[in-house]
Amino acid sequence: MQSLDYMPLLRKHIIDEGTLYDRHYCTTNVTDVFPPYGGYPKFVQQGLNEDWLPVWLQDLGYNTYYTGKLFNSHSVDNYDDPPVNGFNGSDFLLDPYTYEYYGARMTRNGAPPVSYEALYSPDVVAEKAYGFLDEATEHDEPFFLAVAPIAPHADVRFAQPVVFNMAKYAPRHAHLFEDYKIPRTANFNPDTPSGVSWVKNLPQLNDTVIEYNDEFQRSRLRALQSVDEMVETLVNKLEAQGLLESTYIFYTTDNGYHISQHRMHPGKECPYETDIHIPLVVRGPGVLAGHTAAVVSSHTDLTPTLLKLAGSDRPDLDGMPIPLSTADLADPSSGEHVNVEFWGRAIPEGKLGTIRDDPVTGVSARNNTYKALRVVGEGYNLLYTVWCTGEREYYDLSRDPDQMINYLADDSTTLAGSYTLAGRSFGHVINRLDSVLMVLKSCKAVGCHAPWSVLHPDGDIKTLKDALDSSYDAFYDDQPKVSFSSCEMGYLVDAEGPQHVDVWEEAVHQQVETGQRQQSFKYHGDWSLWT
Repeated sequence: MQSLDYMPLLRKHIIDEGTLYDRHYCTTNVTDVFPPYGGYPKFVQQGLNEDWLPVWLQDLGYNTYYTGKLFNSHSVDNYDDPPVNGFNGSDFLLDPYTYEYYGARMTRNGAPPVSYEALYSPDVVAEKAYGFLDEATEHDEPFFLAVAPIAPHADVRFAQPVVFNMAKYAPRHAHLFEDYKIPRTANFNPDTPSGVSWVKNLPQLNDTVIEYNDEFQRSRLRALQSVDEMVETLVNKLEAQGLLESTYIFYTTDNGYHISQHRMHPGKECPYETDIHIPLVVRGPGVLAGHTAAVVSSHTDLTPTLLKLAGSDRPDLDGMPIPLSTADLADPSSGEHVNVEFWGRAIPEGKLGTIRDDPVTGVSARNNTYKALRVVGEGYNLLYTVWCTGEREYYDLSRDPDQMINYLADDSTTLAGSYTLAGRSFGHVINRLDSVLMVLKSCKAVGCHAPWSVLHPDGDIKTLKDALDSSYDAFYDDQPKVSFSSCEMGYLVDAEGPQHVDVWEEAVHQQVETGQRQQSFKYHGDWSLWT
């Protein structure tokens, strides 16, 4: 909903002085955001507290600082069990108060929580950030500072039921955006529903709900103004210290948002463009000013990017460095794909945002577990999603930017029958997309960077267009398919169907074509080991 248009200070200091990555996506979820599948306890349980970005940066000689929200289920009860590892200085928001704009509890450097109940949380986090920046610049070592205010998140009260109220804004911003309305795009509360069953079955929103949603979004934009002010103050402090031109500044968010699109109440857990297509802006040495880069990237790429800037190459990570310099932007090797996944509920926010399961209205959908593939390349702009219910979606955003036409809907057989891409039929396109999603949903390291190379180890195939060559039709027709045996609330690999793909072997397939013999080649255990 063009939120960057409502942040003039961000535009002045970061966008106009840096590069906007307009094809950046969040990967939506890791395992889940709450125990037992996710959150801080899961992070600790898996040993990641000893082996993650701030620890690696410290090993490279950086002082590291963090303030704001870090994890869900990082709470007043477990903040020191164990303490978060890897930061020279930290001041974390803690559950169950993390999302309360006037009720924050924070732990500084592992000390007992302090209440900031009378103060506006984004302003508190901003002041902490300024202090850490001052502390960082007192030392000769390079530094990393992460700042994560809750704005414009809903104001959440963890009662029973959990309530997602409108974002609260500082009184100084109350007069803004009084005439704002959510863009009335084709997918805004449509007369004809679309999407998978739980979305398609949602009732159309009435005028009262729409008016409420407009004000809900106004509150989010007002809350963002405190973030906008913080950006300017941080930039000014860097400039005063003589560090602005030698510092990289990344601005992004953890997710997008839907609000009235596809008839949905406020929320963010779906694979639609509203939810996953998010801002990323970078300013820094060698980064083009006032530039927009059509690079396909995701949050998985952020850690490799930061480590590369710090002097460390980590090809073992699932992401790859985002090209920042003019020379790197000229290299087309960044790819055209993003893997998006989610496990669990789609939770509505606002007045109707109590967490409950209603088979009539679908208010809180349990069947929101899916694997999705976003592909943006030369001549195509696609979303392919497989849901735990067995439903599938295919949207061609070049023809349908609002994602209203699902070519895999039960009533779209005729439409799909006439569809072609790069001269190939719909079935051929789907088989390729399903196969590369099979790779990405279980990938590691290079398999995530270059998924086509897993299917074609000879390196001949690098894009969807390459893979659509008709000589590979039988190979893709026979591939294992993405599927689920059940809809789970977290990442349970046993519920996620086949994990491995068949691999193209040129000599074998030539023999198959001549009828000499047939043999399938499958991935076993390590992407570099083929039998």
